[in-house]
Amino acid sequence: MSLKLLLPEKGVADLLDRWPDEPRVYKRTRTEVDRMFTAEQVWAWIDLNCTPADEVDAIKAPHPAINPRSFTTARNRADAAKLHKLYDDGYTIRIGNLQRVMPFMARIARCIQAETGYSNYAHVFMTPGCNQGLRHHWDQQMAVIVQVSGTKRWELWPPVVDAPMRAHLESWRVWRDEYLQGWIAAGPERVIDLGAGDAMLLPRGWVHNPYNADDDPSVHLTFAIRERTPYWVAEKLVADAIDDPAFRQILLPGDLQREALPGIVSETRDALVAYLLALDPDSTAGALRLLALEELEYTT
Repeated sequence: MSLKLLLPEKGVADLLDRWPDEPRVYKRTRTEVDRMFTAEQVWAWIDLNCTPADEVDAIKAPHPAINPRSFTTARNRADAAKLHKLYDDGYTIRIGNLQRVMPFMARIARCIQAETGYSNYAHVFMTPGCNQGLRHHWDQQMAVIVQVSGTKRWELWPPVVDAPMRAHLESWRVWRDEYLQGWIAAGPERVIDLGAGDAMLLPRGWVHNPYNADDDPSVHLTFAIRERTPYWVAEKLVADAIDDPAFRQILLPGDLQREALPGIVSETRDALVAYLLALDPDSTAGALRLLALEELEYTT
């Protein structure tokens, strides 16, 4: 169970060996993923009333997402009847973090992490015909888009920010109305229609405006693969500094308000540099390899 469930061999090679910085589309063969996520299968799961409500969104552009409390049962499950009604009214139903609630998806997530060293998570989107859920935005990680049924149209624009990650440079945090005005005025750089059996690599930062332009419903999966970066390495290098008692000493409250603070900053910087220089790169690299395979950073 691996990336080969999502991409053809060329797509897997492109992802592992090149990590493309532009969208790429592939034809693939049907796999167990497609059989697990037909619209009928997803609705059957919802109808069992076992879907965690806090992992479900109902979205219809241009409106904001529906507050999940409006379709949450007393057992914190998504109310199936209410979701059917929202879907019939044109809302996209998104179930997030499938790897948390489905053993099948948890195994895929672990296998992808074993192949890449990157943590990952997966969402399923069901969009009624001729409707739209999310509008223009960009994401913080590489996405593997797997179209299961129907067609989804993706209007794409190159990044307007450089290498967004985690909460840094999220589209909603740094949004400017002139971005949207410019995208609409210029039109998309690319328009890609993903049909059943298609997959797309969508690099982080690429602006996308996806919608269902056809009468038939659309079901697609988004696998978000969270890249490791030098900042991740720096975080891990600094994190272990707490083992050195010198970094655990008290800073007096008064010193945080007085002229002593610049000196404390300078001394701490020098101590940190000395600590980092004393680290053995080989042993530290071994620890980082294990972390890359084991550390879970599943987010929405």
